[in-house]
Amino acid sequence: MSKSTAVVKASDAVVSPVDPTQITKASKALLAHIKKATAASTAVSKNLLADEESTVAETPIWLTLTTKKHIADTNRLQPSKIVLPNPLNADNESTICIIVADPQRHYKNVVASEEFPEDLRNRITRVIDVTHLKAKFKTYEAQRQLFNDHDIFLADDRIVNRLPKHLGKTFFKSTAKRPVPVVFMKQREKVDGKRVAKPKGPKPKRDPVENVNARPTPEIVAEIRKAIGSALVSLSPSTNTAIKVGYASWDAEKLAANVEKVINELVERFVPHKWSNVRSFYLKGPETAALPIYQTDELWLDDSKVIADGAEPEKANIGKKRKAADDETEAKAEEGAKDESRPKKKAKKAAALPESNDDKLDKEIATRKATLRKQKAAAKKAVEV
Repeated sequence: MSKSTAVVKASDAVVSPVDPTQITKASKALLAHIKKATAASTAVSKNLLADEESTVAETPIWLTLTTKKHIADTNRLQPSKIVLPNPLNADNESTICIIVADPQRHYKNVVASEEFPEDLRNRITRVIDVTHLKAKFKTYEAQRQLFNDHDIFLADDRIVNRLPKHLGKTFFKSTAKRPVPVVFMKQREKVDGKRVAKPKGPKPKRDPVENVNARPTPEIVAEIRKAIGSALVSLSPSTNTAIKVGYASWDAEKLAANVEKVINELVERFVPHKWSNVRSFYLKGPETAALPIYQTDELWLDDSKVIADGAEPEKANIGKKRKAADDETEAKAEEGAKDESRPKKKAKKAAALPESNDDKLDKEIATRKATLRKQKAAAKKAVEV
């Protein structure tokens, strides 16, 4: 098992600390174990249709990465691609479904054209755009049928973000057949290595049927071959990531070349803090033990978080608002304790209210009523006159 022996930190290392000979040893041992286990299970099995060679050829090999901290904050529904020296889907038996932007007729004509390679054309069994996808595959049963009819799904990167809504959990509950994004949109022209800026002002109306914004046929072919032969990286908020790098029917050298390429690209492009955040790499099959390729001696990304034996942990960092609220509560409690300790003062007697004089009030009311009667009588006489 290869371990890091560098004195400097892993982030300062320019060359990968993984030993290539360790990758080759692990590949040879894993492939030999899978072939031996498959032969034994085939001999014991009562299934007369079981074929040892086909079973080994379909057995995938996975590279697992363990990091010290999460390498992603959320689940990424779009898998990223790592181009391999030995493509994964090079056989002519796997079928391909391509989901494109409107209109689908243009891309069907591209696949049917003479410029399109015949071996790749025979593998493409369906080309469909988003409009027809929504109309034909609304039900769960139709989505399951589409999922089972094809082995690989490619999707134009212009519409790939809309596919979870139309395909649902049938495609996105696992990473087995998630649509792989491909770039079919025509690239802007370059002058002296720089892309030409788009003209300012209102854009002219474009007929999507006659003037399709698509790349030339050779570029579309190259993009499809790149997508189906690459290793797919599906990141999630965890410390473990698994990438398929080959099959059990391959040679050890062929598998080791893919493993080495994936390790270097994975750390360089997707792992924050690069090698200082890598804990280990393992190679395994679907039902085998994981064989170690690389393990680091540094178990933590930041040494300041490590507590020495016998030392007391630091208090949690309390925010300003919470600290101010706690201080205010303590102050109120202290004031309440002081108030309780002080002798209570006797309540002052209420001042005596003057006694009411009902006779005087009755006289005032009688006088007001008499005055009102006189005023009404005078007003009545004035009206009659």
